[in-house]
Amino acid sequence: QVQLVESGGGLVQAGGSLRLSCVGSGSIGSFSVMGWYRQAPGKQRELVARATSGGTTNYSDSVKGRFTISRDNAENTVYLQMNSLKPEDTAVYYCKGSRLGFDYWGQGTQVTVSS
Repeated sequence: QVQLVESGGGLVQAGGSLRLSCVGSGSIGSFSVMGWYRQAPGKQRELVARATSGGTTNYSDSVKGRFTISRDNAENTVYLQMNSLKPEDTAVYYCKGSRLGFDYWGQGTQVTVSS
C-alpha cells in the first residue's frame, strides 16, 4: 500500500521560506503526477503545484514565481520550496500522487505565515 508522508511545515514570518517534503513508501517514480495542494480554513482544497513524470510543472497563479516543485525519484521524495511567503499562504498542505487512475494523499502539514 502506498503511503505519502509530508513534513517541513511550521510557523514563519511573512517574507520567509519553508521547504516541504513528501516521502513515498514506495517508488514515486511510478506516479504519473505528483502534486501539492492546500486547504485554508473555510475554503476548498486547491492545487498549488504539480509535476509530471516527464518533467512538466504547473503552478497556480497565486504562487507562480515564489514556489518551486521538484521530484527526486531516487529518494522517493517530492519537494515544495516556498519563498516570499505571505499570510494568505497559511493552510494545511497536502501531497498527492496519481497513478493508473488512483489518487493517493498524505495526511497534510500545517503552514502558518504571520504578518
